[in-house]
Amino acid sequence: MKFTELLTPDNIRQGVVASSKKALLEFIGRIVGKQVNSEQFTGLKCFESLFGREKMGCTAIGSGVAMPRARLPVGDKPIAVFLQLTEPIDYEAQDKRKVDLILAVLVPESLCSSYSANLSELSEKLTDKNLTKKLRAAQSAEEIWQVFEFADAYLDESVKEEAATTSN
Repeated sequence: MKFTELLTPDNIRQGVVASSKKALLEFIGRIVGKQVNSEQFTGLKCFESLFGREKMGCTAIGSGVAMPRARLPVGDKPIAVFLQLTEPIDYEAQDKRKVDLILAVLVPESLCSSYSANLSELSEKLTDKNLTKKLRAAQSAEEIWQVFEFADAYLDESVKEEAATTSN
């Protein structure tokens, strides 16, 4: 799966200030709540869903990156939000590293089973050192989008090359 298939430029925030994991999840909840625009799934419900998932296990994936996720009770396509923080926050990561890059993914309940492999693939791509370096250096949401466009082309090509090498 490509970042640009899941994410939209409107859901990228650069230079976000967050004091804690909870504040960060609340911020994501407000962004997603406005988009879903449903009495059934408000920003508060989105936060509760993300926070509830976080209680089951930390969604930090290492190297200062987190990928919080939750289920959407409504909708027919996933919603993703990417945040670049100005200062890293304690995210209770296994590697003890503070987090400053976050890709939140909310998947409609009807699509959850078909997206589990996609989320693993994205998680792996998100820990690529070149990608995280470029995402941290980006100075605007537009630059972050361009980094993801480049990553989609480059990381997909390197995966294809690796698959071709191992099959020979």
